[in-house]
Amino acid sequence: MPLELIKYLSEYFYTKDELLSASTVTEIQLKEYQALGVMPAPSYKVNLVVNCDSFFGEHEELQELEFYAKGYASWLDDLQILQHKFCQEIQFKNEVFKLFYQRYCSEQERLKSLGYVCNDFKLVSELDAYNKETWDHFIQGTYGLCTKSGLPEDIAVKAVAIFEINRLSESGELSQAVLTSLEKAVNLLDESSALFAPHERPRSSRHRLVNEMRRRFGLEGSAN
Repeated sequence: MPLELIKYLSEYFYTKDELLSASTVTEIQLKEYQALGVMPAPSYKVNLVVNCDSFFGEHEELQELEFYAKGYASWLDDLQILQHKFCQEIQFKNEVFKLFYQRYCSEQERLKSLGYVCNDFKLVSELDAYNKETWDHFIQGTYGLCTKSGLPEDIAVKAVAIFEINRLSESGELSQAVLTSLEKAVNLLDESSALFAPHERPRSSRHRLVNEMRRRFGLEGSAN
């Protein structure tokens, strides 16, 4: 399992050094953005204990690796652009929050124009709390773990797809029209969802809402 985990993280995520190389920020700037609460934390932290025995004797080395969603490189670049425009800390943080929700809402509107439904009670009656919860998960790095990019667009897709899957699968109606819409929603989640680390997959939203939905309703697509 440890080797499978490292292989998965190395393929689908950036280490901190790789993230910095893919963006235009320094490590100090990264830490400052995280302290301000505008840059997500790493989605995974891996502590490695390496024991080596050779002609020169035994050697032990401890190392902590941070892994970030690859989409965060572009988010860092956006942060730099905003910081150059808005020097005051409070205004900068407000503009970052605004950017996140402009992109999030724009993607939801695009999905609605394609026929997807998103009338989640929380989006109608508890919007402020929902927005804060979504932002908090973003900053904690949670969406970097469960979506492919960790960015607002994939987060919006995930929210719409999950709402649609739950709505359609619990409707009690199994007409061809419902099954077609359900398959469309499952495929949408499949496209935006991360594969999850090997040890997480049996308990993941992807397993429950993509793999199991395809198995349960005989939908097209291969389970992972």
